[in-house]
Amino acid sequence: MTLDDIRALVRADLGSVDDVIRARLKSEVVLIDRVAEHIISGGGKRLRPLLVVLAGRACGHTGHSHVEAAAFIEFIHTATLLHDDVVDGSSMRRGRDTANEVFGNQASVLVGDFVYSRAFQMMAAVNSPRIMEIMADATNVIAEGEVLQLMNAHDPETTEQRYLEVIYRKTARLFEAGAEVAAVLSNCPIATQRSLARYGRHLGTAYQLVDDVLDFRSNPAERGKNLGDDLAEGKPTLPLIHALRGARESERVLIRTAIEQGGLAQLEPIIAAIDSSGGLEYAAALARRESNAALAALEVLPDSTYKEGLAALARFAVEHTT
Repeated sequence: MTLDDIRALVRADLGSVDDVIRARLKSEVVLIDRVAEHIISGGGKRLRPLLVVLAGRACGHTGHSHVEAAAFIEFIHTATLLHDDVVDGSSMRRGRDTANEVFGNQASVLVGDFVYSRAFQMMAAVNSPRIMEIMADATNVIAEGEVLQLMNAHDPETTEQRYLEVIYRKTARLFEAGAEVAAVLSNCPIATQRSLARYGRHLGTAYQLVDDVLDFRSNPAERGKNLGDDLAEGKPTLPLIHALRGARESERVLIRTAIEQGGLAQLEPIIAAIDSSGGLEYAAALARRESNAALAALEVLPDSTYKEGLAALARFAVEHTT
């Protein structure tokens, strides 16, 4: 099942999510509208809203609140991207100029704050203390992840455990929250809510691991990001961490220097060192284990086309490494 096939299962819901996103991003402040339109027109896979509406339908939800939830989950993600691009000094995302490149850092940060606060307005309107608790905890953990990543930047001593902690907090935690929120809205039993949360956590981890593999093995035109972006920013991702453990001394010196200083001057020999150490295969194998754990968490759900869509999403997360 392709990503388009998965989307087709909930096409009407996704259309409603897009409508909600456009409506909720409207503002009387002209600059907010301009930045918001830039964000919306940028597209993207919208995996997190897809996860929420699929999980809601798989849990038997028949109302509209899962659409609102999908939109506020996407808003949290969007706000973090706006802030990330400023912190990282990124100029391209999804194959086009970032908001900070077009409108400047100040506008990007402030509109990110607007999107973030709008998400909480939408959460409050759902009128569920449990959902507010899930999302408040998740956003706090995400913020901690941003700081942890900043601490790891340019540090070649970053361990695999520290790296995995960052990707859980920065990426997987929002997937986890989205799946759990969908289960809560559907009035699922607590055991099902926890299983859906596990599914989201493992899915998000697999997705980020694969994204870090693709940083050294992808077509920039297709991925919408430059090859080696993480290395250029001095981020020690798992392929680099693994290569530091198994590469020759001369290669380790090269990788350590690149992490410490950032930049892409030695990108080709570093990719060769990662390849020779099996760094990409190591990260991809871990991603597959996470994907399998996500699939196992779905066993609690009754059979349905939506459950099949969730399973296909877990497989998609790792199948696009080639």
